[in-house]
Amino acid sequence: MSKKKSILVFLKAQVSAFAGGLTDYGLMILFTEILGIHFTISILLSGTLGGIVNFCINRFWAFNNEAEYVASPRNQLIKFAAVVLGSISLKSAGTYILQKCFNLDYRIGRLLIDSIVSYGFNYPMMKLWVFKTQVMETVSSEYADTDRLIKQR
Repeated sequence: MSKKKSILVFLKAQVSAFAGGLTDYGLMILFTEILGIHFTISILLSGTLGGIVNFCINRFWAFNNEAEYVASPRNQLIKFAAVVLGSISLKSAGTYILQKCFNLDYRIGRLLIDSIVSYGFNYPMMKLWVFKTQVMETVSSEYADTDRLIKQR
């Protein structure tokens, strides 16, 4: 994938993450402040709904290109659910730790943790595992073959 195309995919993924994150964060505030649900549970609920928004945008726009996906839509959804579960766990635990250890307001802590989880966990997992394409698979296997040949010499 060209550098320009990689940047475009990254930017589209960030738009998708923003839409899912906005849904997630808004619902977290609604559940916690209006409905009185503890913020750790609110994060779980809102993260699930934000994840659904994010999956749809990622699948049909952000990571969609002319190459075939390696996984079927069903398998993508299963992988996506695993990533979202990991993401929600990291966000919930990180927000809780910042609130308990540093007495940081959960809303601010959540924004800090979100940025770390988004760039360090979500994006790489989405690009390299959930929405992996045949082109990426071919390039990966070519690098592996080249690496094996170099090691044999």
